[in-house]
Amino acid sequence: MIKSAKHERTNPGRRRTRFTAAVLAASLLLGGCAATTTEATDLSTTSSDASAASTSGADNSSSGTAATISDTETAATAFLATLSDEQRESLVYDYDDETKSTSWSNFPVTFVERAGLNLEDLTEEQRAAAMDVLEALLSEEGYETVTGIIGGDEFLLENSSSTEDSLGQYYIAFFGDPSDTSAWSVQFGGHHLGINATLDGSSEEITFAPTHLGSQPAVYTDDDGNEVQPLAGMYETAFAFYDSLTEEQMTELYQGEQVGDLTCAPGDSCDYPTGTGLSGADLTDEQKQLLLDVIANWVGLSDEETTAARLAEIEATLDETYVNWSGATVYDMTEGEGIYFQISGPDVYIEFSNQQGSAGADVDGYVTAGWGHIHTIYRDPSNDYAGSVTQQTASGMSGGPGDAEAPSASLPNS
Repeated sequence: MIKSAKHERTNPGRRRTRFTAAVLAASLLLGGCAATTTEATDLSTTSSDASAASTSGADNSSSGTAATISDTETAATAFLATLSDEQRESLVYDYDDETKSTSWSNFPVTFVERAGLNLEDLTEEQRAAAMDVLEALLSEEGYETVTGIIGGDEFLLENSSSTEDSLGQYYIAFFGDPSDTSAWSVQFGGHHLGINATLDGSSEEITFAPTHLGSQPAVYTDDDGNEVQPLAGMYETAFAFYDSLTEEQMTELYQGEQVGDLTCAPGDSCDYPTGTGLSGADLTDEQKQLLLDVIANWVGLSDEETTAARLAEIEATLDETYVNWSGATVYDMTEGEGIYFQISGPDVYIEFSNQQGSAGADVDGYVTAGWGHIHTIYRDPSNDYAGSVTQQTASGMSGGPGDAEAPSASLPNS
């Protein structure tokens, strides 16, 4: 793991209000709770008394799917109550509105117009209520992962050479009216984050397909001096799986030293390539479990019942699922340019890619390329968006990073 002293330089004239600090302060004001500092994020999950009725700060990891759906509906309704009529109209779309598929991306928000409300435009009370929706939806670990990603973008906003202010902007939208008896979706994200969670009370199902999780830098230091690595679990489980393989299996798995980019970019359509690499049918039972541990980094953002149900569906077709790998073969963030791996099967599609550049978001003393710059995508070829819409290319994709006509100098990371 890379560990560096905190870099104190800031860019004069930059927006100085920290989104995470504002949300935490509002949460404490509204809930009357003591802050709980963690090493995973500077947007700490606030603690509540065991007898408190509020969903804010609740740990959903041991609760069931039905309880998560109900708690999220309650939190979403409470959030709506804080908004004006105009804000509510901007927040809520029809359940099957195609905007659901065109309004999220790993591109900065200056290139892809996000759906819903920009949390920067909300009051502290409204921002805290918006984050309560995420707390209700996610397990404690899932919430720490998400807020750790947000903290990394905030870190770049305040400390990097990038001039892209959109790093500090996050949006929330609902598709369908919040309900514990019918289907609706929560969309939340910004640059290195794109969550699309569909909750269906009629069937007691929650899906997070598609979702984009990323991080830059992969390891950073928060305002309290804690070292934060939001996606450490992805590295750890991936290498645990890799290290379990025989030489013959590694030969099938390994595609070469060059670290590939995402084939299915966040917010873009996908042909779901498969059949390359090592087949799940050629894994031992122990190795299959290690592979499911990798997959759980994406499908395991919510409660234990939701996670177990999704993993069981994936496990049922794991023999038809393929894994391939390129780049480094040892987990050493001080050597090489990182890794790429792909997991592709009937019920799961995951890509993990270390980006081979910082795209202008450099910070003295921190690694912001290769190992230090992560992009990932999780999709379900059989059930993206719970079947409510079909993925279309996100708005503005043709004018974004990688396009010859794009103003790349203003882009922090593609």
